[in-house]
Amino acid sequence: MNTRYVKPLTILLLFSVILLTTLYIREKVKQPASASWKETLKSELPILGHRNWILIVDKAYPSQSANGITTINTNEDLLSVLNFTLEQLKSCSHVKPVVFTDKELNYITKNQVPDIESYRTNLYKSIGNLHPHVLLHDSVFVKIDKASKLFNVIILKTNQVIPYSSVFIQLNCKYWSDEKEMQLRKAMQNPMQ
Repeated sequence: MNTRYVKPLTILLLFSVILLTTLYIREKVKQPASASWKETLKSELPILGHRNWILIVDKAYPSQSANGITTINTNEDLLSVLNFTLEQLKSCSHVKPVVFTDKELNYITKNQVPDIESYRTNLYKSIGNLHPHVLLHDSVFVKIDKASKLFNVIILKTNQVIPYSSVFIQLNCKYWSDEKEMQLRKAMQNPMQ
């Protein structure tokens, strides 16, 4: 083999790998203009159903690699993104939000994060009567990992820099309650003759 072609071919191959990797990453992490993340969410909501997740996360939330996860950089404030998302969910006829927050958020002090009281107050105003479930942050990753194997997860990344401030929304069926499901399962154990 002629060695004078090896070096240019190696450089070309390396450049091709870098280009393809960059294109893959750009597709996996969508970076729309501020208004277009809203359009993306609006277009995805009719497709999403119970067991799908929407995560509204702080700036340091890691980029996850599972195929079922799509990350969108909103480049906006977390509470603004949360409020918009909850408004969109309110208008859906098929799904409703089940909200989760990090347990650690309740233990952060003003000495650690000066704006924490204001954030918590505004967060609970935004969540309103949705009665958030509180869980340890690491258990969120377990839930999302499990869900993303079968169901889509949308991550809306924000500019928030308060630790443990993320909000995790699991979608549930709006027109069929957990109570009705339990009644149905109980009836199925005693089928009519």
